[in-house]
Amino acid sequence: MQSPLFGYTENQTQERYALQNPQLLRVGLTGHDDVLARKGSMVAYQGMLEFDGEYQTQGQRRARANTGEGLDLMRCSGQGTVYLANLAQYVHVMDVDHEGLTVDSAYVLALDSTLHWETIAVDSQFGVSGSGAYNLQISGQGKVALMTSGKPLMMEVTPEKYVNADADAVVAWSTSLRVQMQAQTHSSGVFRRRGNTGEGWELSFLGQGYALVQPSELLPPQNAVIGSGVRAQYGMGAQGAHGQNQGNIWNNR
Repeated sequence: MQSPLFGYTENQTQERYALQNPQLLRVGLTGHDDVLARKGSMVAYQGMLEFDGEYQTQGQRRARANTGEGLDLMRCSGQGTVYLANLAQYVHVMDVDHEGLTVDSAYVLALDSTLHWETIAVDSQFGVSGSGAYNLQISGQGKVALMTSGKPLMMEVTPEKYVNADADAVVAWSTSLRVQMQAQTHSSGVFRRRGNTGEGWELSFLGQGYALVQPSELLPPQNAVIGSGVRAQYGMGAQGAHGQNQGNIWNNR
């Protein structure tokens, strides 16, 4: 057989985390270094691998119930290679060190099992829970694979140059940064998009570090407008994104 498709054969590498292509992650396992991956994200594997649901501590379950923020993970173990992806989103591998990483759980594809995470709250000047109100703080030493809708923008934050970003577009940031959620509007209109500009909540970053922003305010298919009506606008019901994508990863949340 002959086809240009044979140009997409698997990459040969000794690295634990490697990109097969911008939207597909390759993770090598040697039998003693498990990786935690998003449930349902395995698209292929080779070798003697096992996949098990990852146990959540009582504190993690309680935080998930109270905030809606958490990780639905499976443990990948054994010897071989596993390929992970989610909705053809762009994949990015980052090293987590002593500085730590704060991230929206919706954008986590995989991470080393040695890393620790907990739910934190982002301060709101109005005391109103909204987009980006809760996130995950990942600490320890290891690697984490993040996803973005499109190619992202990494913005440096310094004491002389702070950064504001739409709360729905922010993926992750350095834990060392001071962050506040705010809306440039009067309090009586805090639930509305700002005036007639279409802008709403934003995150303000101060200090020294980095903020990762994606070129989208929606993570497909959730909140995608497929059908008509109010429920469809929020990705619910038979005409919404969830109704159109029964059985995919988002229904495991």
